[in-house]
Amino acid sequence: MFSSFRLSMAWLHTWFGLVLGYVLMVAFFFGALSVFDREIDRWAIPESRFEPQPMPSFDKVLKPIFQSITPEDEELEAARERVGGPLPEKLPLMNWSAYTTHRDPVLSMYAEFAVTNNPNDPDEHVHGHVTIDPRSGEVLPHDRLKIGSGFFYPLHFSLHLEWQSLGYWIVGLAALVMLAALVSGVVMHRKIFREFFTFRPAKHIRRSTLDLHNLTGVLALPFHFIFALSGLTIFAGIYLPVSETMLKPQAQAHAMEEARAKGLAFKPSGTPAPMASVDAMVLEAKRRWAARDMPGEVGFLQVHHVGDANGYVSIYRAGSDRVALVGQAVHFEASSGRVILEEPPPTPVASINNFLTGLHLQHFRHWLLRWFYVLGGLMGCVCIATGFLFFVEKRKAQHSRQGSNASRWVDALAVTTVTGMVLAALAILVANRLLPVDLPHRGDWEQRFFWGSWMLACGHAVWRSAPVARGRLAPAWREQCWLIAALAVAAVALNWATTGDHLLSTLARGYWPVAGMDLSLLVCAGLAVAAALRLRRAERGSAAPAAAPEAAARDKLVEAPRV
Repeated sequence: MFSSFRLSMAWLHTWFGLVLGYVLMVAFFFGALSVFDREIDRWAIPESRFEPQPMPSFDKVLKPIFQSITPEDEELEAARERVGGPLPEKLPLMNWSAYTTHRDPVLSMYAEFAVTNNPNDPDEHVHGHVTIDPRSGEVLPHDRLKIGSGFFYPLHFSLHLEWQSLGYWIVGLAALVMLAALVSGVVMHRKIFREFFTFRPAKHIRRSTLDLHNLTGVLALPFHFIFALSGLTIFAGIYLPVSETMLKPQAQAHAMEEARAKGLAFKPSGTPAPMASVDAMVLEAKRRWAARDMPGEVGFLQVHHVGDANGYVSIYRAGSDRVALVGQAVHFEASSGRVILEEPPPTPVASINNFLTGLHLQHFRHWLLRWFYVLGGLMGCVCIATGFLFFVEKRKAQHSRQGSNASRWVDALAVTTVTGMVLAALAILVANRLLPVDLPHRGDWEQRFFWGSWMLACGHAVWRSAPVARGRLAPAWREQCWLIAALAVAAVALNWATTGDHLLSTLARGYWPVAGMDLSLLVCAGLAVAAALRLRRAERGSAAPAAAPEAAARDKLVEAPRV
């Protein structure tokens, strides 16, 4: 089929990249934003604009709030559908958990309840969740959307397609294809070292686009490879769910044996028992961590089998000083506070998994490295976007002569995925500042603004892509860049108008979660204006060559002899 291996790799790189590049663009862009998801949350929820807090007292603050948590209405409705009928009036409480990081002013708290009347799944359960101000224990409004950690972050790996975990599978397939595209891209470029230093912005658009595609692909190659690989590793349980299908009995037996070996009860006994002071357990866990020369704060706290004689408390050290997430757990008997087990160092296999997971999720405390993550993600976006542009620029003249609209549709989808996606992200921020604070289901309305803006951007891209069919540059790119600039500036202005936290104020106070967001939005606006001006010049340049054949054809008609 191909005369050389290199040509076959070029074909694979082109078509795999084109078909799934749209998904990868979403994963890279919202993955880059997720590096600062907690900071985006602070910008979107003004009530949470205070300094990060340690885990508060369990006995005085957390326990009363845990006791007030009820199952989520959405989860109850889904459980009724799975059961095929009504649920028990009272669902037994199973577990409590609380999680925080060094960047979280607020504390997330979760409760798990057993659904006892599902014959097809004896482990059926539902969850409840609240977010609190750890300084006072005040429960924050439940319908406020955490745009960073609750929307952008899951969007980059699930696309918010929850049916049958479809989004996870699509993103997983795209990550697998990306690994193939990286390898094929290396094979294609015989002079890959030279690509580090080659960028000619003054050349014609096809040449400069290809240079930028090669440059961003080569510079960020290790980043792209590690993140695609670690993402697949994190969700291996979804892609290869043997422990939930063919080998479920064996997996269940192994989990029970592992819990027995550790002295941790796998199931409740059914005998009620009081709970000892969890604050005393936290102090003991901290003492043990300090004795191992790794003092730290609590990152994750979990109470298993609440109110049961088999209950136990697991306290995990926050991993802000290392790549791995949380670890060094100490397990206590809930009724007495006796130490059951102090987790030993992980095995080599577990250490590799913890490292890859932590490397991808980057919860460690290193701000410069976090910005390198953002840079790597945005370089992935630039690499994919320039790949789209090069595909269109290389073929649109030929397609124009053939009367084909293929380049036009590829360009419209590229505009939708690149600038349309940025417009949607900015639209949800603007909606967040414009919608009334007491609007019912406010978070749902913000999400509607996001998806509606993206659909409008798609419609605009299709409508304004007609010039591509004539071998010219679509004005949709330039027009959406101008709109990006306007929305970015509007978001900064609305934040000032609705909260009083203008940029000079947040800079003076050193409150970087909000100041950094406003500065990033203004930089985004500046880049969009620069891109729009450059695209305007490129449009004028593409109009002249496209008009030349038409003028020549008219001249021939004028000069043709009359019959």
